[in-house]
Amino acid sequence: MPGLIQQPLPTHLNMDRDDCTRNKTLGKNLMCRLKCVFTSSSAPESRLTLEDTQQWSQSLERLLGSKYGLATFRTFLKSEFSDENIEFWLTCEDYKKITLSYKMSPKARKIFEQFVEAESPKEINIDYHTREEIKRKVNSPTPQCFDEAQKIVYGLMERDSYPRFLRSEMYKTLLESLATDNAQR
Repeated sequence: MPGLIQQPLPTHLNMDRDDCTRNKTLGKNLMCRLKCVFTSSSAPESRLTLEDTQQWSQSLERLLGSKYGLATFRTFLKSEFSDENIEFWLTCEDYKKITLSYKMSPKARKIFEQFVEAESPKEINIDYHTREEIKRKVNSPTPQCFDEAQKIVYGLMERDSYPRFLRSEMYKTLLESLATDNAQR
């Protein structure tokens, strides 16, 4: 059956190579922008350092606790078109700070419609039971009504997005660039 012998794809269809090149370019371009933003601050204590960047690999909590780490992680997720989890998590963190009940209700409804409701624009990946529980809680919202979903989403980021970020060209390029800068000083 000579017709079934596979021939190599033409180079313009070699998506793996194209993806690799695009990711390296994206990593370098993004790293350049991040470096300009994070190292151009006039106050030395607020600049991004190699040590800070290396500490991001210790835990997701440490990454999210750093303003530069959070910004870099968000940018990485946006580049992968998978930023709904971090956006939901951050929105919930802001929601918990609301103290006035008349402000809580519309904000809870908006979060539900944007992230939790099935087929919502930035639907997060949670189970049916949690989704239905939140649907009930949104009718009489409390600061904790999204806690269970937030825990699920944090776990997903910790097991999936965070390890991908640590393996990404973006993170590796940023580390390499900061290491080079340190060596030149």
